Amino acid sequence: MGTDIPRSTTINKKPQPEGGQAPVVQRVRIRYAKRGPLRFTSHRDFARAFERALRRAGVPIAFSQGFTPHPKISYASAAPTGVASEAEYLEIGLRAPVDPGELRTALDAALSPGLDVLDAVVAGGGSLADRIEASHWWIELPGVDPVTLHRAVDAFTAAEEVLVERMTKQGRRTFDARAAVLRIGVREPAETPSEVTGVPCAILELVVRQVTPSVRPDDVLSGLRVVADLEPPVSPRVTRLAQGTLTAQGAIADPLEADRDRATIGER
Repeated sequence: MGTDIPRSTTINKKPQPEGGQAPVVQRVRIRYAKRGPLRFTSHRDFARAFERALRRAGVPIAFSQGFTPHPKISYASAAPTGVASEAEYLEIGLRAPVDPGELRTALDAALSPGLDVLDAVVAGGGSLADRIEASHWWIELPGVDPVTLHRAVDAFTAAEEVLVERMTKQGRRTFDARAAVLRIGVREPAETPSEVTGVPCAILELVVRQVTPSVRPDDVLSGLRVVADLEPPVSPRVTRLAQGTLTAQGAIADPLEADRDRATIGER
């Protein structure tokens, strides 16, 4: 990341007023990606980098009240460390209105390549978190033959319950990895976005409902180990392709689309 941002990619708003925190006058929802080596950025490290980007881009971020004010940022269902994503979401509160297109450009320029701001819209009503019902995942399994993966997926699908264990903040928990999986299959043909070569590479596709405790891609892989003894020889490459609201057809709708629709209606 460079040390200077061109003036054309800086919002350039007035500083926070002295003697108190300015109220939120606009909320903006942002979609961003974690790509390449930056997929290993933890959520905490991304939050620090994003706050620095807000300052460097001159974004008029609003702050909370109190002895130690914090920027008004809320995150929705962040991907685990080590997982790439094309669909991460957050919302920021601003003390002055901005053009969302200019905001997207300024923040993208202020972040390192690989942490890429893809979209920004003025928030409408409701909660962003309430629009995150499911995630679409793509899991590359180098060294696993597609036929072997097909057999494992068939066993997983046929099971009524697949119990797995994971360490959580509340300690080690056992939960059902099967119930949250809405769709599971083997991607055909086996093309690898990360350009794995020289070995077979099966690709697993998942659509997983948001539940508590959350069921992550590694939990489903644990479930495949339980039902079919599937043990990938090397670490999988996981990418979240989308997350959002489930449609009646089982597709995942962009959670920002409702905000765009609301803005279009308001402009008529």
